[in-house]
Amino acid sequence: MQGLEKSPADLVNPHGRSDVLLVCEHASNFIPDSFANLGLSEQERLSHIGWDIGAADLARKLSEALDASLILQHYSRLLYDCNRPPVEASAVPPLSEVTEIPGNKDLTRKQREYRVQGIYEPFHNAIADQIAERKAAGRNTVLVTVHSFTPIFMGQPRAVQLGVICHEENAFAADFLRVAQKYSDLNSNSFDIRMNEPYGPSDPVLHMVTRHGDDQQIANVMLEVRNDLIDHEEGQAAWAALIAATLRTLINKNTDD
Repeated sequence: MQGLEKSPADLVNPHGRSDVLLVCEHASNFIPDSFANLGLSEQERLSHIGWDIGAADLARKLSEALDASLILQHYSRLLYDCNRPPVEASAVPPLSEVTEIPGNKDLTRKQREYRVQGIYEPFHNAIADQIAERKAAGRNTVLVTVHSFTPIFMGQPRAVQLGVICHEENAFAADFLRVAQKYSDLNSNSFDIRMNEPYGPSDPVLHMVTRHGDDQQIANVMLEVRNDLIDHEEGQAAWAALIAATLRTLINKNTDD
């Protein structure tokens, strides 16, 4: 089967001067024609199971606001979820929430490996290359991954608006939460910002920040914004402003220290 000839990594603002390196693993709902939509309807492909709605646009606004480099993932996470290692069954999910993914069922080892080699490996290599280049140039790197989540999951509503997702010992993420809440309190409409909600270390969601952040001893944080808040221009701008202000404060603090 063909269809993964295009690079999975789209690099935006490669010469960005910020310490922040932005990554959006679930930026796209694109499925090549050769995969026949994985047996899904168009409505299902465009829904939150196929990508993180609003996350790519939010990430682009952050890239512009911070002058930060950004790496977007080109393919739908239903083909391969780049925030999962190949050993995880959910990397190529046969079921997403309550939706069966026919095109992911009963894959041969060769079919699964084609997706690993066509999506996972080159995407993560692109991130590793960016970090290595920055290190070689004597630059600091703060890895920030941008996600969105659905306001209702398995029938349960989610009140949290921004989740700061990390391992418990992540000092940078703890500082991010504190500063973001401070800026939020200055807003007339205070945001609901929480640590490790709606996901946390017990969920298999920290692969990206572990592999390229923790393992490389790089400051990192995973951000989850509720998608009904960023599926429109005004919301994207508001959240980009809050997140960018928080990151600037932390980077300036670290520079002063």
